[in-house]
Amino acid sequence: MNTKTIIITGTSSGIGFVLAEYFGKKGHKVYGLSRKHTESSYFTSIPTDVTDNNAVQNAIAEVLKTENRIDVLINNAGMGMVGAVEDSSKEDILKLFNLNLVGAVQMMSAVLPKMRENKFGQIINVSSIGSEMGLPFRGFYSASKSALDKVTEAIRYEVYPWNIHVCSLHLGDIKTNIAENRVRTKVSEPYKSVFDKVYALMNSHVGDGTEPLEVAEYVDLLLQKNKWKVHYYFGKFGQKIGVPLKWILPQGTYENLMKKYNKLS
Repeated sequence: MNTKTIIITGTSSGIGFVLAEYFGKKGHKVYGLSRKHTESSYFTSIPTDVTDNNAVQNAIAEVLKTENRIDVLINNAGMGMVGAVEDSSKEDILKLFNLNLVGAVQMMSAVLPKMRENKFGQIINVSSIGSEMGLPFRGFYSASKSALDKVTEAIRYEVYPWNIHVCSLHLGDIKTNIAENRVRTKVSEPYKSVFDKVYALMNSHVGDGTEPLEVAEYVDLLLQKNKWKVHYYFGKFGQKIGVPLKWILPQGTYENLMKKYNKLS
């Protein structure tokens, strides 16, 4: 096995923590970046707010004090946000995009010089199946991940001369504590009864979601590939199937299906 130097963001809990421990146990040199220090015997924790570009640059400099290469970046740090579009504040929207989009871009910009120097790199931007569609009461979350997908598509062209590979990994619901960490906007009266049903459904889907370890095993397989597609989808079949159905079905049929799935009708 070739030992790789791997940087993962959002490693204080959930998918990020499982990814970091998984690859650390396999013998890779793993650095976990999150806002607070995380204790682990399998990876080095570097407290970093990825929305702060100075903090990002300092974290990468710290890695490069002991490593002469950065092979893999997994942009996992992110946040959820639920609420009606009408009720969402400018402050909440900017906070969401600053983490889900700008933070990921800052991380890529920080590692690319070393990857270019070594003429190799693998970058996985953790996205969502929900980035492929506007989800009710998660419109801005869908939009933030969709924006990251478009950046992923663009940067692949820009960095391919240096053997740097980039992809979006679209996840379905994963069994983590994400429900506790979502930003929940105020819900005005016209939306309250419908929102309560949809919100309960969201949480039940997370509770029945895929185990984080399965995500780690899937990522491991990706890192062993020599060539990557732009987009990979991982999760329950009932969620993944929504992506091709959007393009196959007539618009009205698809919207009716989405309304039924989300308990809106």
